[in-house]
Amino acid sequence: MDLTLSTCFVQVHDPDLALAFYRDALGLELRNDVARGNFRWITVGGASQPGVAIVLTNYVQGNPADGDAIAALLAKGALNGVHFHTGDLDATFEKVAASGAEIVQEPADQPWGTRDFAVRDPSGNLVRIDQPPAA
Repeated sequence: MDLTLSTCFVQVHDPDLALAFYRDALGLELRNDVARGNFRWITVGGASQPGVAIVLTNYVQGNPADGDAIAALLAKGALNGVHFHTGDLDATFEKVAASGAEIVQEPADQPWGTRDFAVRDPSGNLVRIDQPPAA
C-alpha cells in the first residue's frame, strides 16, 4: 500500500483570524474559500507542496453539544495543529513572532535531533516549526 497525505483539517473558532495567521504569518497560499451559512472551509498550503492541503474550518459535525465540546477544547489550547519544516528556522521565527502570534517556545534544540519552536494559532491550536538537521 502506498499512501500519501492529501488533506488535513484544523478546527478554528474564527476563520478570518485563522486565514490571516496561516496565510500572512506562516506564508501559506490561499487555495480555496468556501462558505455555507455560518461555516467556512478555507484551504491553504505551501507552494512547495501543491498536493498537500490544510483545511481551516469552524464546522463541526454532530449536534450542538459537540460544537460546545470542541469550543471548550479550543479555548484550552488542547487541540494539536500541524507541524512544518523550514530551511531557516531563525528567519521563520522572526517573521512569525513579528506577526504577534502567541509564542509557546522559542527556537531550541530538541533531544530527538531537530531544532524547533512552537506557537499557537488564533484558535489555540499548537503549531510547531522545525529545521531538520543537515544530512
